[in-house]
Amino acid sequence: MTAPAVDADGEPSPAPAVRLVAGTFAVDDLDAFLADLDEVAAETGAVVQAFDADLVVSGTQLREAARLAARAIARGEAVARDPGVEVLLYAAGRRQIDRALDLGVAEGERRAVVLVADFGDVPGADRPPADLDRAVEAVRGLALDSAELAEGDAPPTGFDEDRVREFYGVTDRELAATNGGLADAVRERVALLDVEK
Repeated sequence: MTAPAVDADGEPSPAPAVRLVAGTFAVDDLDAFLADLDEVAAETGAVVQAFDADLVVSGTQLREAARLAARAIARGEAVARDPGVEVLLYAAGRRQIDRALDLGVAEGERRAVVLVADFGDVPGADRPPADLDRAVEAVRGLALDSAELAEGDAPPTGFDEDRVREFYGVTDRELAATNGGLADAVRERVALLDVEK
């Protein structure tokens, strides 16, 4: 095991390996689908978390959420006991678990992005090293159709701008004051959650 990464202040700052699978999933029973994802996690050691693709602005949003969640866990600052839920909180840009769960999947035939991450080297995560290849393969096996997102890729069908603006509370005024677009405003929410703690 290698020494954990640290930031300029000497605080733990791990960067877990993250892979993303985007696709269409037939979620007839949400509890059964979540149990299937939990089984993938148990069999591979991966942190596995599903997101509503309509609310995911980019792969970067989820990768950054995983990095910030790992850092919070390593520093003993996590809100959630489960690393997947901590990733969800960061991706949602909020500290309330019940509100962050709205970023997850719902029943029906849905587009989703599933994050699989290796938190095995994250101090305090209490996770074994993960087999991400097996985890990605297992998640793809649950989908009607799927593709792995390369670094920096947006989900193949884009996001729902109206739903994203409502979920994250992004106003016209905020967008006008931002150098970037809506995706940049959302990524800023993810980053700012760490500052607000």
